[in-house]
Amino acid sequence: MDDPESTEYPENYELVFQAPAVEDDVVVVHRTEQSGAGGYPIYEDETGIVRAEISADGEVRMMASGGHQAPDVPLAVRSVQH
Repeated sequence: MDDPESTEYPENYELVFQAPAVEDDVVVVHRTEQSGAGGYPIYEDETGIVRAEISADGEVRMMASGGHQAPDVPLAVRSVQH
């Protein structure tokens, strides 16, 4: 298991979601100063609606950003090099 305190995390990830009848939906999220329940950084998109805790191994735990939200789990997670 990763030690969240000693691991370097990417600044950005692409979360790839399956979209019905169209190309996959790609959302870019950036690292925040917050950590989730697992101790890993929380990433969010520019709107703050898409939020996810992402481990150094690329394991994703989607987080609701509002009431009655049930976020889908992405098909893929890719670190973004800028």
